[in-house]
Amino acid sequence: MSRIERNEEQFIVDAQMLAKAFDLSVEEIRIRMQDRQIASLCEAGEGEDANRWRLTFRHQGRAFRIIVDEHGVILSTSTFPVGHPNLAPRPKSSELP
Repeated sequence: MSRIERNEEQFIVDAQMLAKAFDLSVEEIRIRMQDRQIASLCEAGEGEDANRWRLTFRHQGRAFRIIVDEHGVILSTSTFPVGHPNLAPRPKSSELP
């Protein structure tokens, strides 16, 4: 897939693309998205990144990121490990009171 479907300000990502990125079946992707086990974030670019969007999906310590232009053309994709968004880093023992 070289394009992401765009519906006004929303983007529609093919479940097959997410399934491949997270090594899950398409059905598992749908279930986990409905159960909010897969989080998504859409960010609009500014300045020299204007007319580009960053779509990020997070699931169980992994992120899948897609950069698209105003026509939904995929400019890049990447996957990488991420920490849990609600967990603060543990203080070092030297920082404890």
